Amino acid sequence: METLDRISRPSKAEQKAAMESYDSLTAVIDQLHTEQTEIEIEETKDKIVVPLRALKLFGGILKAMSEGKPISIVPLATEVTTQKAAEMLGCSRPHLVKLLEEGKIQYTKIGKHRRILFEDVVEYKKQMKEEQKKHLIDMMNFDEDLGLYDS
Repeated sequence: METLDRISRPSKAEQKAAMESYDSLTAVIDQLHTEQTEIEIEETKDKIVVPLRALKLFGGILKAMSEGKPISIVPLATEVTTQKAAEMLGCSRPHLVKLLEEGKIQYTKIGKHRRILFEDVVEYKKQMKEEQKKHLIDMMNFDEDLGLYDS
């Protein structure tokens, strides 16, 4: 599994294979009616019992890869450092610390070190994107009201 430090975009060959595999996998998943299913690895003839939820997650991974998106699976309870959180948000570490101290993102302190839940960083980033989108729409509406925006 790739760590947060080594996430990269899939190659064109990986994208193509993922696209073909995704279509096949979703067709098979639609036919399944049990919570666990057995899959077989063709090369080794090994059979593995896999929960249906895991297959659906795998389908989501293949879909994202086929679209050229980088993928990383991180357990939700994973904690990140202030430096890693700042990198994820595209801001400086001092700015992130300010956000933490203002209570905008939850964190825990272990000795002198702050730790932030990965899911809290992702949620904050999502909120900021929504806020940015709202501000852009407000600006466009304001420009339209002033007659500065051609339709």
